[in-house]
Amino acid sequence: MNLGVSFAPLVPEYAVWAAFGVAVLISALLLVARSRGALLRAVALGLLVLALANPSLTREDRDPIPSVVAVVVDKSPSQEFDGRDKQTEEARAAIAERLNRIPGLEVRVAEAGKADGENDGTRLFSALSSALADVPPDRVAGAVLITDGRVHDIPADAAALGFAAPLHALITGKKDEIDRRVVLTQTPRFGIVGQSQVVGFRVEDHGLRAGTAQVTIRHDGEVLETRTVAVQSEVRVSVRIPHAGQNIVEIEAAAVEGELTTINNRAVVSVDGVRDKLRVLLVSGEPHAGERTWRNLLKSDASVDLVHFTILRPPEKQDGTPINELSLIAFPTRELFQQKISEFQLIIFDRYARQGVLPMIYFDNIARYVREGGAVLIAAGPDYASPTSIWRTPLDVILPAEPSGDITERPFFAQLTDAGRRHPVTRALEGSETEPPHWSRWFRLVNTKRITGTNVMQGPDGKPLLVLAREEKGRVALLLSDHIWLWARGYEGGGPHLDLLRRLSHWLMKQPDLEEEALRILVRGRDITVQRQTMADGVSDVTLTSPTGKARTLQLKAEEPGVWRATVAADELGLWRANDGKLTALANVGPANPREFQEVTSTTEGLVKLAAATGGDARRLMDGDKLIVPRVVPVRSSTTLKGEDWIGVKMRDASVVRGIGVLPIFAGLIGLLLLIGALAATWAREGR
Repeated sequence: MNLGVSFAPLVPEYAVWAAFGVAVLISALLLVARSRGALLRAVALGLLVLALANPSLTREDRDPIPSVVAVVVDKSPSQEFDGRDKQTEEARAAIAERLNRIPGLEVRVAEAGKADGENDGTRLFSALSSALADVPPDRVAGAVLITDGRVHDIPADAAALGFAAPLHALITGKKDEIDRRVVLTQTPRFGIVGQSQVVGFRVEDHGLRAGTAQVTIRHDGEVLETRTVAVQSEVRVSVRIPHAGQNIVEIEAAAVEGELTTINNRAVVSVDGVRDKLRVLLVSGEPHAGERTWRNLLKSDASVDLVHFTILRPPEKQDGTPINELSLIAFPTRELFQQKISEFQLIIFDRYARQGVLPMIYFDNIARYVREGGAVLIAAGPDYASPTSIWRTPLDVILPAEPSGDITERPFFAQLTDAGRRHPVTRALEGSETEPPHWSRWFRLVNTKRITGTNVMQGPDGKPLLVLAREEKGRVALLLSDHIWLWARGYEGGGPHLDLLRRLSHWLMKQPDLEEEALRILVRGRDITVQRQTMADGVSDVTLTSPTGKARTLQLKAEEPGVWRATVAADELGLWRANDGKLTALANVGPANPREFQEVTSTTEGLVKLAAATGGDARRLMDGDKLIVPRVVPVRSSTTLKGEDWIGVKMRDASVVRGIGVLPIFAGLIGLLLLIGALAATWAREGR
């Protein structure tokens, strides 16, 4: 209980001070003049002024509030090395038990650092702030951290903690730990497809003498080379970027005996492959209604460098007009199909027939170009069924369908085949989900009699319409109708020509997202989805390996035609691997090289300065093979908050007001008696 005096003036405050001044002046004059009863008069005047000030006696009923101490337990993955998790739990139980024995102390325990697939690093001080968020600073008795010392959100100074109380750090792990790690020194983010990028790294050993280490370098899981490097020396390696999209380069150092973990023996660099320009050669055999469909599509893509020729003057149309009077240019066949053919990623023949423009030897060059990794697309019309068909050239060995020599000319809807519903070029094509498909009809189809590729679209009576094939390292596509321009012109509502033609051209140019057989790891927030694209009726189980080496077997479920998936929680940061016995997929969750695994040896150095600034201590729990947990001592007035075998918590005297009593002195009978008594005493003295 606390007693006090408060004032609530009955008149404005300035009137009270004016009355006080007048009373002092009159009292002083009476005392100087040695007037009889001067002291009683002064007292009476003082009581009158005090009555105007209206003083009151106040009484506060207070209850003490317990002081609060926070215990933050490090549950990060590095705490699982070398028995640290067991040390942590034993220390946690002992500290909590000793704190709970102290009267007037509230203990709050928080865990931090658990791998959740999003946060990078161990953030104990964020957890400490959350645990004490609703506690006033004058109630905080201190904080105890149980950790290996690798904390990644240590504040710059003690003032940033937000309380004036000791911070103690109890460090798990042993003093003389051994570990090897790979440190990246040069990490390019992008690379031009077909060119090389330089990756720099250094091997560091903790607790070992400098020596050498054997390093293995991989690209997308395949070994590029193995070399021996000097420890602590920077090494640079040139890695070729073979494809667009993510290229994962791994650098792994051989393990050393007795090291804490091999997780940080591997570092990962993710290089995005970017194509400089996709060079496409478009050869139109003759002008026709759909010729500009291909040109407009390819010109609309900024990444495509298009070379387009339309043969307007074949050899049989020579009419004797002098060359200098023609506005046409000669078709540079030798330059395109012999000297620079390898520079193109795709060659398109749009309604092209043998007209004597290209010698047969150039068709041999095109067939060889495909086998060596190139791509050819034939957009066929009546020309493909004619005696001058491009089939009747050396290209017949790579074309996936032989023309029968006749043409179907009647309205029909292009439809997906069973294979087309699974193939990434045509799967889920807009409008294909209805019967008939929600797109316009076509009116012409070149008939075939022998197919060697995959028929993904069909015409009337199941006749092949779009056939895709692989030829050694290259790819070939054959579109057996020249009426796709009806979709582009919006006839009967049109159709998804842009989507179809763009997918088709990108598949021919080996876009990774359009592979028929592919295994992928997709990261969405805190989930990892393993996806298998296949043309088969079933898939094998997939082994998914986490960054720490934990493996699990996933049974994939069919989600849509040709696509099988399974989803798991992304509970670790780093490089994940998936393998189904044939294909391997890699993907990073969060950063490629998490801070949690960059340095894994335990240390007191990171927290010792901050702890000392608060009066606390940072000490190891392990003395050899023995765990020693310090005593906890409540401290009220002493400035010493740590000792050789103890740590202190600063007990507070905080309290909360439960009730207030107010007694006005000059209100009611008491005040009346005081004033009447003072006036009566003054009158009595004057009456003598």
